[in-house]
Formats: sequence, C-alpha cells, structure tokens
Amino acid sequence: MGRLGNGRSGGAAATTRVGPGDPAPLGGDRGGANGEAEPQRSSEGWRLGAPRLPRPLVPRSGAELAIATRSRARGGTQVRGEEAGSQARGASPFDCSLASCLLRAWDPAHAGARRPPAPQAGPRPPAAPGRSPECEIERPERLTAALDRLRQRGLEQRCLRLSAREASEEELGLVHSPEYVSLVRETQVLGKEELQALSGQFDAIYFHPSTFHCARLAAGAGLQLVDAVLTGAVQNGLALVRPPGHHSQRAAANGFCVFNNVAIAAAHAKQKHGLHRILVVDWDVHHGQGIQYLFEDDPSVLYFSWHRYEHGRFWPFLRESDADAVGRGQGLGFTVNLPWNQVGMGNADYVAAFLHLLLPLAFEDLTQPSGTLRGKCRPRQSASPTSHSCCRCWPAAGSAPCWSALESIQSARAAQAPHWKSLQHQDVTAVPMSPSSHSPEGRPPPLLPGGPVCKAAASALSSLLDQPCLCPAPSVRTAVALTTPDITLVLPPDVIQQEASALREETEAWARPHESLAREEALTALGKLLYLLDGMLDGQVNSGIAATPASAAAATLDVAVRRGLSHGAQRLLCVALGQLDRPPDLAHDGRSLWLNIRGKEAAALSMFHVSTPLPVMTGGFLSCVLGLVLPLAYGFQPDLVLVALGPGHGLQGPHAALLAAMLRGLAGGRVLALLEEDSTPQLAGILARVLNGEAPPSLGPSSVASPEDVQALMYLRGQLEPQWKMLQCHPHLVA
Repeated sequence: MGRLGNGRSGGAAATTRVGPGDPAPLGGDRGGANGEAEPQRSSEGWRLGAPRLPRPLVPRSGAELAIATRSRARGGTQVRGEEAGSQARGASPFDCSLASCLLRAWDPAHAGARRPPAPQAGPRPPAAPGRSPECEIERPERLTAALDRLRQRGLEQRCLRLSAREASEEELGLVHSPEYVSLVRETQVLGKEELQALSGQFDAIYFHPSTFHCARLAAGAGLQLVDAVLTGAVQNGLALVRPPGHHSQRAAANGFCVFNNVAIAAAHAKQKHGLHRILVVDWDVHHGQGIQYLFEDDPSVLYFSWHRYEHGRFWPFLRESDADAVGRGQGLGFTVNLPWNQVGMGNADYVAAFLHLLLPLAFEDLTQPSGTLRGKCRPRQSASPTSHSCCRCWPAAGSAPCWSALESIQSARAAQAPHWKSLQHQDVTAVPMSPSSHSPEGRPPPLLPGGPVCKAAASALSSLLDQPCLCPAPSVRTAVALTTPDITLVLPPDVIQQEASALREETEAWARPHESLAREEALTALGKLLYLLDGMLDGQVNSGIAATPASAAAATLDVAVRRGLSHGAQRLLCVALGQLDRPPDLAHDGRSLWLNIRGKEAAALSMFHVSTPLPVMTGGFLSCVLGLVLPLAYGFQPDLVLVALGPGHGLQGPHAALLAAMLRGLAGGRVLALLEEDSTPQLAGILARVLNGEAPPSLGPSSVASPEDVQALMYLRGQLEPQWKMLQCHPHLVA
C-alpha cells in the first residue's frame, strides 16, 4: 500500500502502484458507460472473465478530500463521504485510490515570523514586501499543481477519490503526547501575536487558527487510505495532503509538520488491523527524523530514509541522519538511513539503492513469520516539482551509479550488516572517507559554489535515451491464451481469456524450422501465442500468459524471441528457467539478453548470455533475483520481457510469481509468461493475478542462501561487473 513519505519541501505525498513500474490502466477507461466491456482488437479475439462495473459520478467540490475504491473479491464496495456535499458512492472498476487535501493550512497574515535555518550555505533571496519568505513555500498550489498534473495526464480519471475525515484526538495520541495535542488544539482561539510567539518556539512552524483542523484532515486522510487498502477495498493509493508530517515528533512540531501523518498511519495499522511489520520508505530531500525518533526502538516498523545529507551540512543538520544511526534497543537494525553526500543523484543511483540495500532488507523482513503491511513509495525526487513527480513512472536506469552514491550505499550496508543475514555473506566493508571529507577541526568544510554534482558514467547502452515517460495504457491489461480451457483455473474478473489465434499460414511459416512444432497441438498453441504477442507489441495488451506442450517449449520460446525482435521490440529480455538453452544461431547483436536460471553451472558465456543454477533456498533465490537478474535487467532496459518456465524448471508458484512481479517494473510492464500445458492451473492463476497487479503470495519462512549459491552469485557478479555497471555496489569498482 502507499506509505505517506512526506516532507518539508517535497510536499506530503504517498503513492504506490499495483506493482513495480506498473503502467497499466487502473480501470477507469476500460469499460462502457453501463458496465459493458468495450471490444478489444476483434469481437472474437478476447473474452472478458467478468463484466465491467459502471463508473460512479464523483463530485469535485473545492476543498473536498474524496475517496474511490474497488473491491475485486466482493465486486465493489461503498464508501460514504465525510465532507459536506459528499454522497455514498457505489461500486467502481478502479483499483487505485486518490486522496487529496486542498485546504490552506497557513495564511501569511496570521503566520509566525520565525525563520528556519537556511537549507544550505549561501545568501537567501530577498522576501517580497510584507510577506515571510517561508510562507511563500507553504501554499495551496503545492497540492493543486499536483492534482492538475494528474488530471492532465489522465491519471486522476483512473483513480477513485477517498473522502477525508479528521483524525480523532485518540488517533493523534497514538504517537503524540496529550499535552502536545492540547497545545495545537488551543491555536484555534489564539490571536496573531500569540500564534507568532508559539510558532517561534519551534523550528520552521507557522501556526494559524485553522492549523488544527487542517492537520487533523491530513492525518485522517492517511487513515482513510490505510483502512481502504487493508480492508481490500483498493490495492493501493496516493495521498496528497498538507501539512506534511515526517519531521513532527511526539511533543514538538517541526519543519512545517504538525502531526506525524505516516507515524499515525503506521500505529493505526498496527492497532486496528493487527499488523506486526510495517515498512516505511521516506523519499524526501530532508531526513524524516520525526518518524525515526518515534520508531527507533520498535522492531515492528522498518524505517528507510534516503535524503540529502552532505556530511551533515544540510537541514536538519543532525548526526543521527547518517548511515550509522540504525535504531536502538530491540529496534537495532530497523532504522536504515541512506545519506546522499552529493547532489544530482540520478536514476541509476536510486536503482542501486533499491537493489543493494532497500529490497534485500525489505524481503528479509517480509519473510519473517507474521503478518505484514508492505509499504512502498514511488519515486519523488526533490529536484523535480511534486506535480511532475506524481505522474512519473519509474524510468530505466540506463547508466552507472556514481562513486558518491556507492560510497553511501556501502556505508549503510556496513552499518546494517550485523543485523541482517542477507548482508552478512557479502562484501560490506565500510568505505573510509576521503581525507578531504572533514576539516582538521572536526567541522565539515564549506561547499564549493554550486555544490558538487554527481554525473554517472555512461554504460554500454548509453546511446539509448533515458527519458522519464508515462507509458500508454493498453486497452487490455492481462490476457491468458490457453489451448484448452480448464474449469479449475480461477482468474481475476478483469483478466481477458484469449480465444483468437494468428492466421494459419503465418503460424505454419514460423513453425516450419522446428520439427517439434509440426504436431497439431503445438501449432495451435503457437498460433495463440503469436496473436497474444502481437497484441502486446501493438500496445493493445499489457501482459499475458501463454501455454505450450512441454516437447515444444524450447521451439516456441525461440519463435517468441524472434517474433518479438522482428515486430517492434528493440531490446528483449528472456529469463528462461529449466531446460531452455539459448538458440545457437540467435544473433549476438546486443538486442537480446538471455538469462538461464537452472543452468548446469554458473557461467557468463557472453555479456548477453548468462547461466546460473537455481538456488535451492528462498534466501538464495532472492539474492539471485536482487543481486543478478534485476541489475542486469535494469542495465539492459528491455522493452519486452519473456519469462519461460520450461521442462524441469523447479520453481515453486510463489517464487515464480515474485519473479514475474519484480520484472513488471521493466518494459512498461510488457511481460509475457510462457508455461507448459501440463503446469498446474494454480500456477497459471497465480501468475495471472500477479501480472494483473495483485501482490505475490508469501514465500514462506526466511532462509539464508547456501554457500554454493553465494559462491555462484559472487562469481557471476565478478565476471559481469565490468560490463554491467548496475551490478556494482562498492565504490572501488567505479573508475
């Protein structure tokens, strides 16, 4: 679900999607006005698993915080609005919720005049006459601009809107002291001078008579979203709220933050919904010290923050914002700080942080035996306006992480290694700071004018443009092409069951070089696969599943690769599991990357052909995916992904689902899974749900990688790191 990673300059926004990098439509533009399915490709080509539900009419009042939901399990739900003018809404086809608060929290005429510390060295620009420069920062346009951008990109229409409610004082008391809540409540009746005096007692806070109301709405919006996700009404959501929260502490406002919205939401999820583990990913230019202080001794909340630090020279200027602050008491290891010490971090730096730090810890925590709320925050860089960040899909990395980023990542890994098994079998030696990092007096030296800028080196694929873009929404999200229907196969209601096939002559032409495709059942399966693949390449289908006889699996995969490369895919990633060798005559032109899992031995046969044994333990499988498959995939930037489960693949359903889910962040979500016809219906159903946006099932109890798996992974990484920069997680590897 969405975690409310909000901040003082970046705005208070939390967002998740159905899966990593999911570009698929969220349902709003896929059905007819009265619930009928709109035709896709041809009337006989696709068949809906269930009819679409009608889209409700949602009022758009000015200050309303609205909610919209979807329930797949129950076919819809009703959520009653709290604001004036809201009405009960009926069932909806949307599976993403949107919460936005458009109320002015501070008014310059009433705001205090205390100035917060300058965020960085250098002169401040002059303030407009009669207005505090800080009040120019906190303004309603921070929300309206984001909402306008969502509308311009058509994203708001693909979401539903949740109605706001004020958090109760009891809910605020989950993390704040009664005395502090009472103090903020009393601001409603204070005059201007009293408000200024009270504001002056805190850092960068501007109280107004409406602050208490607005701050309770901001906190309540998060609670509404938590309840909607955890009751199954929606899968995920985005909260646009002000004032923000992550600097606020138990008994103190700080940095524009009054009540700690995300901490209240986490505590609420634990208390009301019985969650035992919550991941908070705080993506902001500033460190969210308030969340850290509130949960630093609590092992039920894993707090991860990446933030601009610059060796302590950036606000909030705290020593505990550095990588060696890892929690205390029972919470040791559950505070993870990744401090950026240079500015200008790019996509490759954040992808490296995901793969080499955040995801290993998150998955290790996830596979512990208890209930879990998996929180994820979509990228929102401080250098970009919030309005743009809310609309951006995660772009491919396309370059190498810079030295400073790797230095920070490695320092955080070294600090966390004593507390996490997933890091203990890796090289996590702390990186010594350069002699110039600190002055002889122990104080950081002043920054050069303009600050250091990190420019990542170009990779082997640097000629490819790395432009952030919003992938177009296909009319069909997920399609399943099976040769024979299986009554035991249970699919989500909006997964399409494909019935059409490619033309017979075309299918026979592609099958002709392969003897195993001459049989009628193999030819029928190939025709369905070609039709599905064409739909994906034409942009009409986002992802799909196709079946083939086991005897024809290798030949069918060969046809799928060649068809994809000849019909629009510039770069194709093939992850082949089982007895599926790379065709020897497939061109080594850099357009295809072949990863074979369950090979006989670990071997980097070429830069674009890698083979590794299937790890026997869950920990080894996760290490393989996070430490090898995903770094290679993000470095390659495919625009089509094939996942083939061939004979003897040995992969359990949850593991296959996790692999497919993790690969959905690539290629705009265009992932085609190829299964054997005799695969269990449960496996096809799990993959269909994951490709359609549902979370993969649990992997079971946590386990560490075997020594053999670790050795194979380290060998391959050592062989491939010079060519694939995203594999690097240590700064000494950067030239």
